[in-house]
Amino acid sequence: MTSVDSDTRQTRIVEFARTRGRVEVASLATELDVASETIRRDLKVLAGRRLLKRVHGGAVPLETAAFESGVEYRSQVDLAQKHRMAARAAELLHGAETVYLDEGFTPRLIAERLAEQDLTIVTASLLAAEALAHSRSVTVLLLGGRLRGRTLATVDHWALDMLGSLVIDVAFLGTNGISLEHGLTTPDPAVAAVKSTAVRVARRPILVAAHSKFGESSFCRFAKVADFESIVTGSELDAAEARRYEALGPVVIRA
Repeated sequence: MTSVDSDTRQTRIVEFARTRGRVEVASLATELDVASETIRRDLKVLAGRRLLKRVHGGAVPLETAAFESGVEYRSQVDLAQKHRMAARAAELLHGAETVYLDEGFTPRLIAERLAEQDLTIVTASLLAAEALAHSRSVTVLLLGGRLRGRTLATVDHWALDMLGSLVIDVAFLGTNGISLEHGLTTPDPAVAAVKSTAVRVARRPILVAAHSKFGESSFCRFAKVADFESIVTGSELDAAEARRYEALGPVVIRA
């Protein structure tokens, strides 16, 4: 294969991964009519460029400044883990009366578990607001602003002005990546601004993030690990890795 052929093939592999959510070595080899070893070399190159992450038998896309997964994909990945995390996170209210719920699929799962509580819940997420729409005990304050179709959440100055004027007891936040070196990151600057504001106005910021987000970094930093009271993740996260994050300040809960 020439270098042009290799580049073209690797571009297609990234496109397949972003469209499908996961690619397999065997099926790529058949689809692209090359040897499995060629695909493995391609995946190694793409992982080195931080476009893909190797998993057993294939790869999944990494989020970048140019690519962010949508709600549909997020609702299918690490699903059992996300349900466990949401249930554990909902137990951390400790008398809170006001709660912020971040954008994303896991905050929606948390919302479902808070629907019977007597709370005021502020959110930028249409998904979370929908989950609470029929609650008789929750007052929902939906932040205005520009709607991001990929995540069904609002951003920009209307959202920032409203959120920035509040004092929140507990904020449940997600992230696209968390690392010891770079802290909490997300691909979109507008999203980073909302998340950063939520961290700032919350008395108790709590991160809820699947194990697959650890050791990853994206384009825009919105918080330090030390900014969080707690981190709720899955038992899939290695205990030794959890201790490294705990050393920076937050309690790490492996649900």
